Amino acid sequence: MKAFWQDLRAHLRTDFRPDLYGTTVVWLAILLIINFSLDLEDTYIDSYQGQPIRIVFYFGLYATAYYVSVWLWTHFHQRADIWRSLEFWLRSTFALICYSTYAGFYAQNEWSQQLFGGQIYVFAYYCLNNLQSVLTIVVPLFLFYQFADPAPDGFYGMAPKRKGLVLYAQLLALMIPLITLASFQPDFLQSYPTYRDTNANEFFGVPEWVTALVYELCYGWDFVPTELLFRGFLVIGMSRILGRGAVLPMVVWYCSIHFGRPLGEAISSVFGGYLLGVLALSTRSIWGGLLIHIGIAWGMEIAAFLQGAGR
Repeated sequence: MKAFWQDLRAHLRTDFRPDLYGTTVVWLAILLIINFSLDLEDTYIDSYQGQPIRIVFYFGLYATAYYVSVWLWTHFHQRADIWRSLEFWLRSTFALICYSTYAGFYAQNEWSQQLFGGQIYVFAYYCLNNLQSVLTIVVPLFLFYQFADPAPDGFYGMAPKRKGLVLYAQLLALMIPLITLASFQPDFLQSYPTYRDTNANEFFGVPEWVTALVYELCYGWDFVPTELLFRGFLVIGMSRILGRGAVLPMVVWYCSIHFGRPLGEAISSVFGGYLLGVLALSTRSIWGGLLIHIGIAWGMEIAAFLQGAGR
């Protein structure tokens, strides 16, 4: 824990300004109020599911959240030169296109209808919905890395490093009581577990725990591209342009991808995203973040399963 506090203090000494952090909090509050009062994502953006315009709407949402946050940082740190950087625009636009395509992607619907003649449509959709990030995020980022950004740190923090893993395990352990408490809330149980009973186990002739395990593995995978993009590309990669200033705009954008989740989860993503961003910048690795992110996700699934068993 001592190393963690040292890294956090070092980051805050360089990046923290009351005016910057205060206005960023106000900007976050505005985004949260607009989304949860209007139900912006679920009611409006998702109403265009299956249409290409949905990707455009996501791009607009994420670009607004990110670029306003970058502007706040450049304004208070007097770094207007960032906006004249072609590299900044190339990286940020590429990241926005990747994640907006991921968020608005819907080809998995047709794939699920075609797989086994649509007999396991629901199960296939659940799994493919989590695996489509291979095409929309991982492969594009890898191609960008190979041809436009051969970074000396490797593929955006994917190189395994031992630094900080014990700390990440401790942080994950601290989350267990919070997950347990959250599992008693009605809005939590409306969203979790994300796995729902399907006919897939009967179709394949296996126990339901087998299909549940397959789904949970696919669900866990989906956090790999999330960490790769947000902590890897937007923090480790973008730090060559923004330095420590890469963390705060990433946090605001990261919060906005939780607008379809319960309010408490969206707010907690701010604190979690900030800590993971600082740690990724310090360790130059996203492996610890993967440990926490997947651990929390599976922890919430297990807690919801246990609550369901008790109802």
